[in-house]
Amino acid sequence: MSTLKNDRYLRALLRQPVDMTPIWMMRQAGRYLPEYKATRAQAGDFMSLCRNADLACEVTLQPLRRYALDAAILFSDILTIPDAMGLGLSFGAGEGPKFERVIDSKSAVENLPIPDPEQELQYVMNAVRTIRRELNGEVPLIGFSGSPWTLATYMVEGGSSKAFTKIKKMLYSEPHLLHALLDKLADSVILYLNAQIKAGAQAVMVFDTWGGVLAHREYPEFSLRYMHKIVDGLIRDHEGRRVPVTLFTKGGGLWLEAIADTGCDAVGLDWTVDIAEARRRVGHKVALQGNMDPSVLYAPANRIEEEVRSILAAFGEGSGHVFNLGHGIHQDVPEDSPKVLVDAVHQLSKPYHL
Repeated sequence: MSTLKNDRYLRALLRQPVDMTPIWMMRQAGRYLPEYKATRAQAGDFMSLCRNADLACEVTLQPLRRYALDAAILFSDILTIPDAMGLGLSFGAGEGPKFERVIDSKSAVENLPIPDPEQELQYVMNAVRTIRRELNGEVPLIGFSGSPWTLATYMVEGGSSKAFTKIKKMLYSEPHLLHALLDKLADSVILYLNAQIKAGAQAVMVFDTWGGVLAHREYPEFSLRYMHKIVDGLIRDHEGRRVPVTLFTKGGGLWLEAIADTGCDAVGLDWTVDIAEARRRVGHKVALQGNMDPSVLYAPANRIEEEVRSILAAFGEGSGHVFNLGHGIHQDVPEDSPKVLVDAVHQLSKPYHL
């Protein structure tokens, strides 16, 4: 494997000195780019794009050609694991994900297989290997998975949800059944992320998109417990370097100390959290990733720069900050806005790293 020319992102995750604050954007490969839309049309549909290593590589690299991003993230989907378990994933035009089969009984949980990452999910590993080769050491590659709780919400609800009534019914009336599902998912995620690391991912991230919908006392038991299990099971050193792991719970500001106590290297923040307060609370233990509201990218350039200045000042001096959005980039932002953001982060952060 080639030497890494820009390791700013990995160094910041490990709270090592950097020359400027690194930045990447959640969903940086995506529908806001016209070239992405063209590649997706070529693939035919979303999952065909994910399953074609060359096309997945192409869309992973597209944002790096436009913007001076400090990391690439594997183009895939969090629902690859439940799809590989045989639940029949589909994406309707203009709709969210849907599963043909839902998990609603003890037998349904017991019959779920744990996917072999080099068999049922080999297309993901092929994409990781292809992307890593094509990056040629320019920037690190991030691998990722959904959290067990977030994956379970889709599997029990049968797709996206606003109220999460089915999975919360299971949580409160059959908690043992939900724990059995979450445990199986945690084992699957460990295998999946470790396979990504072996295939070439230089850092990994767990997306707990729906952890924030849990009641305060339920989050540690039904979400964090299983992310902790994942952190404990991950390969943490590979190719002679530390492989940092970031945990991101959207709406997770209440639980920062508990998340930091898992042994992860970094905690992702959404835009509802004050990053200065987050650093005071957990910055001695972990790096922080975030946390600009993605909707700021609709604003004119001077407003984007003002927001960058504010977030950098709130974090303050020294390493341990990876600049990012507080969630995924919106599909209709002006395509020049990310360049304004990335360039502003690099330029305005230099005085904080003298």
